[in-house]
Amino acid sequence: MQYEPVIGLEIHTELKTKTKMFCYSLNDPNERHPNVNICPVCMGYPGTLPTINAEAVKKVVMVGLALGGKINKFSQFDRKSYFYPDLPKGYQISQYKHPLVEGGRLGVEGREIRIRRIHLEEDTGRLIHDSDKKSSLVDFNRAGVPLMELVTEPDFRSAKEVVVFGEEFQKILRYLEASDANMEKGQLRLEVNMSLRPVGEERMGTKVELKNINSFKYAADAIEYEIKRQTEVLNSGEKIIHETRGWNEHKKETFSQRTKEEEHDYRYFPEPDLPPLEFTPEQIDEWKVALPELPASKRGRFVKEYGLEPAVAEVLIRDKYLAGYFESVVSELRQEDIDTPEKPKTNLEKLIASFLTGDFLALLNEKIVSITEVRITPENMAELILYLAEDKISNLAAKQVLAEMFAAGEDPSVIIEKLGLWQISRVDDLEDIAKHIIKENPKAVEDYKKGKEASLQFLVGQVMKESRGKANPKVVGDVLINLLRD
Repeated sequence: MQYEPVIGLEIHTELKTKTKMFCYSLNDPNERHPNVNICPVCMGYPGTLPTINAEAVKKVVMVGLALGGKINKFSQFDRKSYFYPDLPKGYQISQYKHPLVEGGRLGVEGREIRIRRIHLEEDTGRLIHDSDKKSSLVDFNRAGVPLMELVTEPDFRSAKEVVVFGEEFQKILRYLEASDANMEKGQLRLEVNMSLRPVGEERMGTKVELKNINSFKYAADAIEYEIKRQTEVLNSGEKIIHETRGWNEHKKETFSQRTKEEEHDYRYFPEPDLPPLEFTPEQIDEWKVALPELPASKRGRFVKEYGLEPAVAEVLIRDKYLAGYFESVVSELRQEDIDTPEKPKTNLEKLIASFLTGDFLALLNEKIVSITEVRITPENMAELILYLAEDKISNLAAKQVLAEMFAAGEDPSVIIEKLGLWQISRVDDLEDIAKHIIKENPKAVEDYKKGKEASLQFLVGQVMKESRGKANPKVVGDVLINLLRD
């Protein structure tokens, strides 16, 4: 029998705030020393009272607005009771019946994935398993960190859709500065709920939850594995068990962790130590106005306004700071600044985009730095690209100048002058060199006149060598052709 997967996601996101969700301990994901950022409140000591982090609430609301969700005018926190060694209070403050956001959607692969709800809660601590496998240590630095949970409807039908959705949602989080969403640091974690059903049927199969996946690739691999596993189980006449499973990246397989809890097992009830939240329509409207341009809108605008290829636009908008840097360089460099040949306006912007997503991005990745740390101003970058557009320097020289600018932040003209990288493009300057090369290579000249085009390239190479790489190869070719006609 043929089956189709029915998949829903729960995405947990650690929010980017100065302090934790219900206390004033620092929210610092880079803290390496265990149990430093803790206090009696986040450790659940008797007699302590939580307070609500307003910045965390605002960030969840902004995410909800970005996804077209409904912001509930009334929202409240609830206690969710369960026991884990890294949950210091023995319960988690979460939201149940009255989340901050309901509804919304996000386009994926030509379809829209519906959002069921987005709510706010606190994160747990972190277990560190000792190498002897006989004991575990607990680091509570993460306990109490603001944690946003987004729950989708079961609208996914493939692992690829899950990955595309996750990557787009990650970009939205970063554009809103709601979270750095670094999966390697556990700031974005996926839980996949999936089942199989016969193709063409509407009924749902038995759901299996894949827990705490911290990579889009792992999520895709786990889904593909589960599709195969569940298909084999169903075709053998057995039943799928309603359970929670983990993903073993080394074995490339899922494994059973526990049978899945039901909602009544958590014994939800309103958090008695926190007041409910109420928002006015005016307050919600203010947040809507504050929304920045989102990735999908910027992607479409870059293609339409600047004539960029979709793939190039995608690389630029992946990082909102790189996208902003691109537009700053564009604003500095106008077509009328170029005093060489007729180049359509879009060609100039394509050149900027190509340079930034090519050599510039490669250098960023090589040095492992963010665009925000780069010392090259948009003005200096525009100047460098202008020299390239005017053929005053070669592509190779531009790459060399860029590396020097990256290290020292100097003006490109100073570096070009210092390293002697100005390209020779004037015909008069190249004719003498070309005549000398023609005289020294009579055999190549004879072969070219017999129709051997490779001989022309040989002569161009000799001129480039003679000029120590400073000659403009296109102009050199034109000069040689004109001289060889005589």
